[in-house]
Amino acid sequence: MTEAEVGGTIVIGLGNPLMTDDGVGLAALHLLETAWSFDPEVQFLDGGTWGMNLLHPIESAQRVVLLDAIDQGAAPGAVVVLERDALPRFFGLKVSPHQVDLKEVLAVAELRGTLPERIVAIGLQPARIALGTALSDGLEHQLPALVDEVVARLEAWGHRSARAVPVSP
Repeated sequence: MTEAEVGGTIVIGLGNPLMTDDGVGLAALHLLETAWSFDPEVQFLDGGTWGMNLLHPIESAQRVVLLDAIDQGAAPGAVVVLERDALPRFFGLKVSPHQVDLKEVLAVAELRGTLPERIVAIGLQPARIALGTALSDGLEHQLPALVDEVVARLEAWGHRSARAVPVSP
């Protein structure tokens, strides 16, 4: 992402596609990019497991949507929405100095006074996190519901959207 591409709204897909349902944020990001079109102010970023490298894109945006597997103890596949005040932001004990989580990225942005006012995490409750490249059936089936929730949020923020291709049932 270049300096000219930051600002406006950024949708960041998070997770590890090699850990089954942990890859749901990236799967949703892919579906948003391929099945929908948005106005140019909406940018997409594969954040994967970038850690602290996500600080600049988050701080530079006016609005942020984080897509991820979100464990809230709900039924597997349930759509979970965490608004700004509910997002975990703290520094934790690490096994390695290389182990940086999104919580630390958000904590640094908040300490610097650069955490956007409009930031939300939208995801699905994972069924399982284990070594593997496929989402569980329940999460695969719920991907359209997750994408619909993101599209609704982007539209509520004033962005235009349209289906780019028909989605098969």
